[in-house]
Amino acid sequence: MGIARTALCTAVWMMGAVGLAAPADAAPADEALRSAATKEQPAVIDTLRALVTTESGSTDHEGVATVMAYLERRLRTLDANVDRVASATGGPDLVRGVFTGNGALKVMLIAHADTVYDRGTLAKEPYHQKGNLLYGPGIADDKGGIAVILHAMALLKARGWDDYAVVTVLFNPDEEIGSPGSGEAIATLAAEHDVVLSFEPSPAKAVIEHEGVLLSAAGTSQVRMTVQGLSAHAGAAPEQGRNALVELAHRVVQTKDVAAGVPGAQLNWTTASAGTARNQIPERAEAGGDVRVMQADSNDNLLAALQAKVKESPLVPDTTTTVTLEPLRPIYVAGERGRALADLARAIYGELDGRPLLMHPTTNGGTDAGFAGRSGKAAVLEGLGLAGWGYHARNEYIEIDSIPPRLYLASRMLIELGKRASSPGP
Repeated sequence: MGIARTALCTAVWMMGAVGLAAPADAAPADEALRSAATKEQPAVIDTLRALVTTESGSTDHEGVATVMAYLERRLRTLDANVDRVASATGGPDLVRGVFTGNGALKVMLIAHADTVYDRGTLAKEPYHQKGNLLYGPGIADDKGGIAVILHAMALLKARGWDDYAVVTVLFNPDEEIGSPGSGEAIATLAAEHDVVLSFEPSPAKAVIEHEGVLLSAAGTSQVRMTVQGLSAHAGAAPEQGRNALVELAHRVVQTKDVAAGVPGAQLNWTTASAGTARNQIPERAEAGGDVRVMQADSNDNLLAALQAKVKESPLVPDTTTTVTLEPLRPIYVAGERGRALADLARAIYGELDGRPLLMHPTTNGGTDAGFAGRSGKAAVLEGLGLAGWGYHARNEYIEIDSIPPRLYLASRMLIELGKRASSPGP
């Protein structure tokens, strides 16, 4: 356990009002917890089956509400004080479970219940197992993260663990569309805690050599490009019109690589619409784009670059093109305190034979860890969900053999954090 010993001995904490110092020596693996995590695997698979076979695309409010009701029941069986946090947009509520203990640590665990998949995807990509892989829409991103939270808390309940002041579990219903209804609630609640652990997935072994945790993630924004033209009869007098669709296509091609010249920005045009009738020249057309940013000024610089580009002469005369940009999710950067959490995670994984843990410096995927870390009051670590791949694509899966070590990691981290908060160093 040389790696674990070094990391635990050198990690020094300052979590808001709670100072957390590393113990003088690393603890050996908690064999009772390790055994319990292994025995919990079938129950985790049962939970994954229940979650994945209930479709919950972000805009499928009925499906999301069904999953949230299920999560509410599950938290109550763990003896949490459960309530709902209203969505800022009127969508499905967030579900919050609060556990109260006898220690000093205030920690929040977050994951999201919505997926990117439309209803009906499950019929084409059913839940199934193939060897060490378990498949299903949203199983890794992020229903696997939900399962880790629920079952880590079950393990700790069975152990009688109460070395914390508050453990808040918060499940988000709209993360995949930028958390418009939940982001502010996450930011506000995170600022009331010392630590936030977020349970997005880790890449599978087929993608990276070892599982990991995440030290930074992109902020997300959306851009809209609108072209105003002039309608006309498409057969009898097309020359009297100004085709907004043609101009939009021109502007999309013209701007598709603009972000390459903006440090810390990425842009992909992803949606488009124009016209309502086959026999009418469309007078209005609109495209939407996905933006990822890794620098504080990237949004402003990208918008300026796009606006400058569409001021150039149009392909279709007498058309007007406008571009707007809306920030959605803040950038997540672990910082010194988040890196200390990552050091602790790597040390704990080092207690498990043959399971090294990597620290991934960045991803262009957005995460609610950005909202959680926005105030700077809580130490935040991302990437504590199950190992898997195929997110937002076909045949999404998790690796079954990642279940026991990820359960061990989450529950063991909470135990260690509770000890450090109750016995702060100098």
